[in-house]
Formats: sequence, C-alpha cells, structure tokens
Amino acid sequence: MSTLAHTMMTAARPVDSGLAAPGGLDRYSYAETPAADRMGPPAWEGTDTDLGRVGRRTAGSRGRGLHGQLVQQLGQMIVSGDLGADRPLVPEEIGQRFEVSRTVVRESLRVLEAKGLVSARPNVGTRVRPVSDWNLLDPDIIEWRAFGPQREDQRRELFELRWTIEPLAARLAAGHGREDVQQRLGDMVEIMGHALAQGDALTFSRADAEFHSLLIQVSGNRMLEHLSGIVSAALQVSGSPAISCDRPSESCLGHHARIVDALAAGDAHAAETAMRQLLTVHPEVERVVPAPREH
Repeated sequence: MSTLAHTMMTAARPVDSGLAAPGGLDRYSYAETPAADRMGPPAWEGTDTDLGRVGRRTAGSRGRGLHGQLVQQLGQMIVSGDLGADRPLVPEEIGQRFEVSRTVVRESLRVLEAKGLVSARPNVGTRVRPVSDWNLLDPDIIEWRAFGPQREDQRRELFELRWTIEPLAARLAAGHGREDVQQRLGDMVEIMGHALAQGDALTFSRADAEFHSLLIQVSGNRMLEHLSGIVSAALQVSGSPAISCDRPSESCLGHHARIVDALAAGDAHAAETAMRQLLTVHPEVERVVPAPREH
C-alpha cells in the first residue's frame, strides 16, 4: 500500500449554486401582487416556530450578508412548509418584516427563483412553487430540507442516489487505469487506516469523502462527475454520515481497500461488487436495497 500522504486531502468542494437568474429587478416590483392576495397576515406572523421569529437574526447565511440571511430565512420557511405552495410573497411585506431594503428583497427573490422555489409573473406576482419544481440537488435546498419535516425522506433519497451512481462509477473507473488517481485512492485508504487506529473519526470521514469524490471523478463520465460534488455536499450538510459506513471500522476499511485492489487489477466487476458491499455496510442503505447477490 502507498505511503501515508503528507497532507490531508480536503473533503468534496462546495458546489456553486449558480444563483443568478435572467431578468431585471423590476420583475419584483412592490406593486406586482394583486390587492386580494395581500389580505390577511403573512405566514410568519403569529407562528411559534424559530423560523417565524428570525427577523434580522443571522441564520447560517454562508457569509452573504443581509441578502444571504434573507435567502436563508425565506428558503427555510418555504422548504419547511411554513410558506406553502402557491403562497403569494409580497415584497413590501417581506421588506417590512425583515427590515431590509427593496434591493435586498428583489435579489433574494431572484435567488429563490433560480432554485425553483418561487416564480414571478406579471399580474400574478411572486408565489411559492410546489416541491416538484424545486431543484432538489441545490446544496442550499438540501441543507434546508435537512432541518425540516422532509429530513428522513432526504436521507433515504441520498442513499438511493449513491446506490445508483457509485457502483457504476467504480465499474467505469476500473477501465481507465489512471495510476495517479489510484495512488491517491490508496493514500486515502491508508489515511483512513491511521485515523481508525487513532480513533479520529473526523479525519476518517474526510478521507472517505475524498475517496468517493475521486472515484466518481475518474469514472470518465462527465455527468457522473457533475453529480460528485452535489452528492458530497449533500452528505455533508444533510445531517447523515458523510462516510459510506455507519461508523469507522475494520470492515469499512477493508471494503475500501478491495475497491482499490480491483481498480489496480482493472477488474470492473469486482470494483462494482466491492462498492455495493461497502454501501450495504450502512444500515440505512440495507433497508433500501438488497444485499448484492453472489455470482
């Protein structure tokens, strides 16, 4: 096995959400919403949830200032169901409630529209869109779902996604023979081994995340490579383990080593099988998919 890497590889890189949306700021004019839709108190008034009391309080804004805070707060309210589908969002009310400027409100609504959470149309105004329209692979939406009523559904969906793409990635990677990447994969396994011996779960999980990101990237499939960053980000913010096993263990480490060996041998079937066995180590996955059959 390769010597221990001198520097720890970082976990999967954050994914840029691509927040900009076409169109001018006037699409979110204060006069856009029919008067009939303005009747009654906003959803955030009179509620007893944390989201209903946020106001100007910082809420994990990812360093985006007032604009980022408002996106975070409104996004959480939509994803949690506090602002249900087809709910009108009146920019004037939002600005008053959160004490932010017209520009901040408009830019925030543009971001939410880019994520599929809201839509803005002339003579209709800005309304919350149904779940079917959301970009569920957007890292922010994944994070917001992690703290809402859909948390368990998200965990299951993430495991099902990994079960679908990672064995395929392992099979494809076996045919590429990239010695530099195989060396790095071996380094990650060795780092995991040292971390396991030292009881360092954080280092173990980082090396594990890097292992899976590298494996998908070397598959030679650009669509899978695109999913690599999304899945890695999803695992890190979803509240589920960022590692492929329930916890660091010799069994988990052994499955990773077998994947590296199969890649070095160019054995696509063995690489795919080892990856399925690795994912099945996690009890959540075991309830979703059957264990691989012996051939």
